[in-house]
Formats: sequence, C-alpha cells, structure tokens
Amino acid sequence: MNAAYPPSWYAASTGALPSQPALASDIDADVCILGAGYVGLSTALELADAGYKVVVLEAERIGWGASGRNGGQVLPGFGCGEAKLAALVGRDDARKLFDWSCEGVRLIHERRERHGIDCDWRTGHTTVAIKPRQIVELQTWQRELENDYDYPMQWWDREQLRAQLDSQRYLGGLYDTNAGHLHPLKYALGLGRAALAAGVRIFEHSPVLRMTHGTKPVLHTAHGTVRCDFAVLAGNALVKGVAPELDRKIMPVGTYIAATAPLGAERAQALIRNDMAVADCNWALDYFRLSSDHRLLFGGRASYSNFQPPNLGWVMTRRMRKVFPQLADIGFDHVWGGTIDISFNRAPHWGRIGANVYFAQGFSGHGVAATNLAGHIIAEAIRGQNERLDVFARIAHHDFPGGRTFRTPLLVAAMAWYKLRDALW
Repeated sequence: MNAAYPPSWYAASTGALPSQPALASDIDADVCILGAGYVGLSTALELADAGYKVVVLEAERIGWGASGRNGGQVLPGFGCGEAKLAALVGRDDARKLFDWSCEGVRLIHERRERHGIDCDWRTGHTTVAIKPRQIVELQTWQRELENDYDYPMQWWDREQLRAQLDSQRYLGGLYDTNAGHLHPLKYALGLGRAALAAGVRIFEHSPVLRMTHGTKPVLHTAHGTVRCDFAVLAGNALVKGVAPELDRKIMPVGTYIAATAPLGAERAQALIRNDMAVADCNWALDYFRLSSDHRLLFGGRASYSNFQPPNLGWVMTRRMRKVFPQLADIGFDHVWGGTIDISFNRAPHWGRIGANVYFAQGFSGHGVAATNLAGHIIAEAIRGQNERLDVFARIAHHDFPGGRTFRTPLLVAAMAWYKLRDALW
C-alpha cells in the first residue's frame, strides 16, 4: 500500500515519486502554479520546456487529488455536452471547442510517448442505453457528432453490444474508437516526473493560504512566498478562499469508485471482451472498466453533500451486481472516493483574473482529457497566444444559487429529481 496517498487500488498498484520539499523561504519565479494535478503539471511542463522558470505549490503530494483518484476514462467533449456549448457560444465556437477537446486526448498520447509514461492505456469507450428513450438520445447524439462535428462513432445494437459486454442490462451502445482509459495516478506521477526532469520546482505539503494581486502576484504559504510574473490556479474543488470569485462558480461533489478482487484473466475478459471502458447515460450513472491485473473497477455513486454515503461498499456492490449478476460471489477489495468540481452549467470555466492570473476549473466529471488541454491552452496564453483561451472565457458562468449556506441543499434536491427521472422514465 502506498501510504503517501489516500487508500485506493490506484495507490496500492503504483509507487510514489520521491517526496519534494515544502516551501520554506521567499522565492521568485516566472510562473507559479497552485496544484500538482493534471492542469498544473501540464502547464508547468510546457512552460518549462519553453524556458520559463516554473514553481508548483501542492498542498499534499503530486497527483493526490482528483487527478490520482478519478475513473480513468479518457473522452473527448466536455461535461455539458455539445448542444449546451452551442447554445452558450454559438455553433462555430462550439465546433472549435469540440475539436480542441479531441486534441486533449491526443496530448495524453503524445505525453505518454514522449516521456515514457506507462499508465496502462487501453483503447475504446462505449456509452450504453438502459431504457428505450436513451437509445433515441444516443442515436440523435451520434448523428449530431457526425453531421456537425465530423466525429464518427459506431452504434451497436443489443446483439452487437453483448458480443463485447456480458451484461443483459443494456439495450445498445455508442462506441468511440478514439476514447479509452488509463491508470490515472500512474499518469499523474509520470507528468510529475517529466516536469521535475524539465526543471520545474515542485513544493509538496505547501498549501496556498492567500494570494496578493498586482503586477507581480504573490502566493503565500505558511512558511514562504512565491512572487511571480504569472500565477495559475489549478486546484479546482480543493481550493477555497484563494480566489472567492472562482469559488462561487463551482460546487465540490464527492464521487466514488471500487475495485474487486482479481478475477483472473479469463473471467475478467469474459465480462468486457475488448477491454473498453463503459458508462451508462443515466444522470446518476454507472461506469466501469477492467484493470491491468484483471479486476473490475466500478464507479457508480456520488455525494452532493459533504459526507460520504453510508454503507458505501454495500451500495456499490449492489450496483455492480445489477450490471453483472454473475459476480454474485465477488466483493470489493478497495472502495475510495474523491472530490470533483462541477460548474452550474457543467461547461468548462477557464480564463484569467486581471492580466496575469490564470485558472481552469469546472471539469464536471469529464476532465481527464480536458485538464490536459487546459494546461496546454493556459501555457499558450502565458506565452502570448490568447485566442483559444479567449473562446473558453466567453462561456457565461453564474454563481451557484443559495450562497454557502443553501447551495448544497438546493443541489441535493435537484439531483434527487434527476435520479427519480432516471428511475421512472
């Protein structure tokens, strides 16, 4: 077990990087980045390669947050979907945003290959339908992607899907050959290793307490400061108080994953013959895939309050067996969770505060590829190429209603309605 990280199968199946020191003095940098997850590390790596002096401040360890604990599904697009983006920014900009999201997938492959990151990549993802209305929704989405975005996907009817996925729960699925899945902590640690090799200074156990704005922003920790030309806020849901104007635009949501005991190669491959990742299209969705050591990794629970759901392991086991009743004799070796950030409209919230503080948040559960893209686009903007970040900055975002006191209860009530809709219609 890797004790440097919260318990999970991810932490148990990979080693940590050597610990980096905490910030203990006042230093200067060209760029200071808050957060050593995918956004922060991607930004740091690209800017260091371009000759910038980069410092990263991480409250815990490299990849400790959502970047090291997520579902590992690598998908194009954004959490809100293409139709919502078209309504927010117009069809032409929505097309640009979708094309750039595909670039986010390609960036992962480029970085894996360039930096020798072994993160258990597997190709393929299917979004599956449980109810007849979802078949209509998926086929409509397929036509939209093909006609408006030149992005083909394969529709599999029930028989075609069953040839790859041994579950009777689903009526059909939309298969994406460009998507896939990976080991998220291995990938995060690979980015961290590459950033350190490029000369990035990463300080762990150095939470940022406040930031002073100005011609040279200053990020303050308990025992030191970093004065810089540009600051990047890449802490997402785990950052509170550093930029209150950003806090109001996102909501932290708990999400949970479990890993079975090893099933053995034959039994695992009988479940998902082509080793793809799978997600259904309910609002409270199930998603799952196989691990490199032949476990089933199953995500299917979220918490919109600040508390882990009671009886989480039992709930996850029940959901898994609803998909795969043939696993009635199998339980979970690992159950873990983490916090993601959602925006009110589920669209990406990327941009700048003033002239020299950049941020990216609001990944809304769809962030593995998008976070890599965000780092690339923020690095572009710091180097003077603002055009792509400006498109994201044009997406209108509103505060969550209810303020700090009532916004969580209001969201819990809204999610209860969507769950009821999934169950009844």
